[in-house]
This record gives sequence, C-alpha cells and structure tokens, in this order.
Amino acid sequence: MTDAPLTGAPVTDAPPAPRRTALDALHRALGATMTDFAGWEMPLRYGSERDEHTAVRTRAGLFDLSHMGEITLTGPEAGAALDRALVGHLSALAVGRARYTMICDAEGGILDDLIVYRLAEQEFLVVANAGNAQVVLDALTERAAGLEAAVRDDRDAYALIAVQGPASPAILRELTDADLDGLKYYAGLPGTVAGVPALIARTGYTGEDGFELFVAPHDAERLWRALSEAGAPAGLVPCGLSCRDTLRLEAGMPLYGHELTRATTPFDAGLGRVVKFDKPGDFVGRAALEEAGRRAETDPPRVLVGQVAAGRRVPRAGYAVVGADGAVIGEVTSGAPSPTLGKPIAIAYVDAAHAAPGTSGVAVDIRGTHEPYEVVALPFYKRR
Repeated sequence: MTDAPLTGAPVTDAPPAPRRTALDALHRALGATMTDFAGWEMPLRYGSERDEHTAVRTRAGLFDLSHMGEITLTGPEAGAALDRALVGHLSALAVGRARYTMICDAEGGILDDLIVYRLAEQEFLVVANAGNAQVVLDALTERAAGLEAAVRDDRDAYALIAVQGPASPAILRELTDADLDGLKYYAGLPGTVAGVPALIARTGYTGEDGFELFVAPHDAERLWRALSEAGAPAGLVPCGLSCRDTLRLEAGMPLYGHELTRATTPFDAGLGRVVKFDKPGDFVGRAALEEAGRRAETDPPRVLVGQVAAGRRVPRAGYAVVGADGAVIGEVTSGAPSPTLGKPIAIAYVDAAHAAPGTSGVAVDIRGTHEPYEVVALPFYKRR
C-alpha cells in the first residue's frame, strides 16, 4: 500500500515551467548557457562573460530582452491614469519620447522601476521588469479605475532585442531608413528594421549608446539573424544576462531586488529626481514620499554609494560594509569584478557619515575578512 491521496491529486503543486522567448532555439543553437531568470529561460552567457562585456564597451553586443513586461495604456485619460499610478509626470511626455520612472506603494516603497514610452496622444507603452510585470499590471489596472483609460497586458505581443555599444548606430543604419541621427536618448519611433516592423527605442542599460527593438515574436529570429550578419564585420557578438549585469553595475544603474526594493523609496536610492510633486492631482505614495524627501535632505539614514576594492576579492549582495572599528555601517547591494576598471566594484547603502567620495577606513566583510574598499561617486564608468 501507499499513502498517496485517494483522489490522485499531487501532494504539492509543481512550480510552473519557465517561459521561453521566441529566440530560445536560436540561443541553444549558439551554445548559450541558459538560466531561469524571473520565470524565464534566458541566456546567461554564450562564452566568456568578460569578452561579451568588452565587446559592448568597444564594439557591439546583441541581447534578447524578451522577458521584459510590456503594458499598454490607451484612451483620453491614459496620461492622467499614469500620473495617478506612477511618481512621474507622464501626461507631460511628448509623443515619441520616453521617461524613466517608478511605481510605488502607499508607503513610498518601490514596486518597480519602469520606462514609459508615449507612442501617440492617447497611447503609452509601459515596460516593467520581468519579475514585477504582473504586480505592475495589477496596480495600473486598479489605479486607472474610474478613468477613461484601458490597461492591456501586451507581454505576449512583443519580442525585445537590444543592440548596444559604440558600433550599434552604424550597424542599425545598414538595416533601416529610420532617422537614427534624429532619435534622441530616451526616445522611440516606429520604423522598419531588416524588413521587420519595429518600435525603435534609444534608452539602454549598459552605459553605452544603443537601441531596443520591439517587434512581433514571429519576427524576432529574422531580425536577430539580420543584426548578427550586419554586425559581424564590426565585431558584434551575442551577449547574455551576466555581462548585462556587469555593464549596468559599472554604469551605476540600479537593479530591482538589489538597489531598489519595496523597503526603499526613490529618495533612499538617490533617485528622488524622478518624483514629480508639481504635477496635477494626487498620486499613490505622495504623502510618504514627501516625508522621505525631507528626510533625505536633512537626515538620510543611509546613502547609496560606489565602492572600489583595494584587493582582488569580490563582494556580493548582502555582504556587510564595516567601518574602521569593525562596526557595521552598511550593506552591499551589488558587486562584481569590473572588466573595464580591472578591479572588483560594489554598490552599497552606507551610513551617511561614511558616504562621501574618498572616505577611507571602509571595508567589506567577505567571509570574515575585512577587505578595504574606497568610497567613490557613481557611476564607475561613463562613455566618452
């Protein structure tokens, strides 16, 4: 006999299988190491993480970002709905432009950081992080209630391919007649790339110039192959999530779940500039964020800073930052070897008294050893 339930129902529910992007088979054919990331099977690397990182800094890299969550808002009050739901003034965004913003809870905690594109007078595209897409969709739906605005889940409507690096404009010019020279940073325009209809955006998450191409999933492989062929003479290579993380870390760009969480406000993260108190109407979290802004100006509990190692040991998220007396003064949120600097680097929240660039006597506790780190201003790297 067995003690299995007579109904035949499983004792526990199995976790859902990871989702796969439209480019999954191509990644595997290229020999990518795949990983489960936010419920998606994604390429971690194709070969050397350092080589992929260096390619983006010096030439160009090609990324599959189809795990990101796209949400469309339409209607006469779509802008007003976003003003109510988010911390930014999105109704003031010009058609064709994009804005970095955040969605917070009533206590000011960050639910996600977002990029919002205004595609038309009554149409906006919100791009959320993969792990938070459902939370953002639910919150936008709730916060748009009572307004003439429709919220649509478009996560299955798009594949997202990014080409990043100094050679990316020249590569893309070979495949499109869109006005890339006129496409400003944080803007987007409709066009055709390699015969594929696309929203061509210029935002980036690597610290380099580059483009994001929103296309229908059935066009993704065709576009990837065309970009690969056009970029081969310039040294373009496919890139995974691992080098994407070191690139954004060098550029001082925050990652949700690390620098940004529900326990932090935009002001805690040094991003209070994205909160627009002067926009019309109320918005979720306003009162809490006003208080957080006052606190950040007068008595910040901790400040987000960069740290560069004196030695070779690499810090990781969650490691304690300590002062000269060994007392804990902060915590690392992200850390990795920096291929560009040739040293380990970290982003950390530290007590305000230890946050000034050049502060000495600061260390990271790495498995019981206090490794010296210099406090520096973010970002670690800026492109020329």
